Amino acid sequence: MELYLIVVLCLTTVFAAPGIDPDLDNHWDLWKTWHTKSYALKEEGWRRMVWEKNLKKIEMHNLDQTLGKHTYRLGMNQFGDMTTEEFRQLMNGYQNKKSTKARGSIFLTPSFFQAPKSVDWRTKGYVTPVKDQGSCGSCWAFSTTGALEGQHFRTSGALVSLSEQNLVDCSKPEGNQGCNGGLMDQAFQYIKDNGGIDSEDSYPYIGKDDQDCKYDPSNNSANDTGFVDVPAKSERALMEAVASVGPVSVAIDAGHQTFQFYQSGIYYDPECSSEDLDHGVLVVGYGFEGEDVDGKKYWIVKNSWSEKWGNKGFIYMAKDRKNHCGIATAASYPLV
Repeated sequence: MELYLIVVLCLTTVFAAPGIDPDLDNHWDLWKTWHTKSYALKEEGWRRMVWEKNLKKIEMHNLDQTLGKHTYRLGMNQFGDMTTEEFRQLMNGYQNKKSTKARGSIFLTPSFFQAPKSVDWRTKGYVTPVKDQGSCGSCWAFSTTGALEGQHFRTSGALVSLSEQNLVDCSKPEGNQGCNGGLMDQAFQYIKDNGGIDSEDSYPYIGKDDQDCKYDPSNNSANDTGFVDVPAKSERALMEAVASVGPVSVAIDAGHQTFQFYQSGIYYDPECSSEDLDHGVLVVGYGFEGEDVDGKKYWIVKNSWSEKWGNKGFIYMAKDRKNHCGIATAASYPLV
């Protein structure tokens, strides 16, 4: 009798769980192939259910978007088999605690400077192709190299891809923690303390933090003399910095499912915080859609999750909407 009850209980639990939709078999197989996913036998069923749940939420959001309820669309991507909590813990590695070693100057708008209504440094040669941090919380390193790549181009005319792995392996004395997170200002401080950073080609990215520092001065490809902090929470100051200097490192709240599956349009999520920052990215410009009115302005943001994510690796984030997602809360750039 006891065994019978156990069997009945197990069967009840199985049938109560969300079922797998056989109509999505081909879609699931194609998605796994495209993103080179493979699982242990017992894991695949669970991952499939998470994927189907995410797919349905994406479809519902996009239906609402066609009805005018959202300004952006979502799309299935390489994070489709991850819960939002898993995604947040794995991909978002910005740490909002600066070491006392990292001290920068404060941005001042150049005299008589008038920022244009739109800027896109990608069209001026300041921005390297979108990179991929993989399964490592090293977003801060990619934001750092992106800002320095732009400033190096500005002063030298040469666009050189710089080494994130160099920062992951070597900037721990400045307070960074490799794949467990870090801060762009501390990475700028390391580059100053170290006297430079190696190129991507000479010090390639592996997405792990278990090796010793392998910096080689003979491959030094860029340097900074410190960094500049943009006045906190001021989107006007951020706009003036981007317009007058080039790409700027920023930290944002990227811990939402809508960000996880962003695909196109101007991103605005009322749940996005301007204080709880967890991801380092790079503002490479700004602009507006149609008439220059509230709700149509955007920041052009380069991410480090490959071109498979977002709009070919970029996201267009709402601008001048009360510092949405904290984009102007902790902005900075290196001095070259």
